[in-house]
Amino acid sequence: MIKKVLAGLAIAAAALFVAPAAAQAYIPTGDITGPATVGAGGSGTFSFNGYDPNEQVSFTLTGENGAGASLGSVVAAVSSANIVKGTDGSGAVSVTVTLPSNATGAYTLTGTGLSSGAIGSIVFSAGSSTGGSSSGGSTGGLPNTGATIPTLGLWAGGGLLALGAAFVIVLTIVRRQKASH
Repeated sequence: MIKKVLAGLAIAAAALFVAPAAAQAYIPTGDITGPATVGAGGSGTFSFNGYDPNEQVSFTLTGENGAGASLGSVVAAVSSANIVKGTDGSGAVSVTVTLPSNATGAYTLTGTGLSSGAIGSIVFSAGSSTGGSSSGGSTGGLPNTGATIPTLGLWAGGGLLALGAAFVIVLTIVRRQKASH
């Protein structure tokens, strides 16, 4: 009987520590500003802050027809573009996005701090005008407050692995009790 209670407490303790850890995996950055719309073939500058001072930040742009998009001076050859830039002494960094002339739909620009793990993301849309430059102070929608899909998969897989281990332990205890009686 005591072994069953201990096994139940072990499972409860594991669940108590695994669930909050998944919720704390996402570390958002501070403010993100940039245009809500960037014209097809045009450029827009986005400012991210809330990273560590002098930290390297990896930026990724994804979206429809992203093969021709560029971040700073990096031109993408696939449906997303990547660039790494350093923050200033206050943890702020800016990146200029130039969309291809055939850009349509929504684009997501994500900045991930390489040492802090802080993540910031902004969604903007491609306008129908060509050329020119866009600027503004809109954040482009609701803030990203959840974990990314790969992170969620890792936490779910780890949780299932912990539950499987707890199940095997409980079955072993039950078999030993039946064999001893």
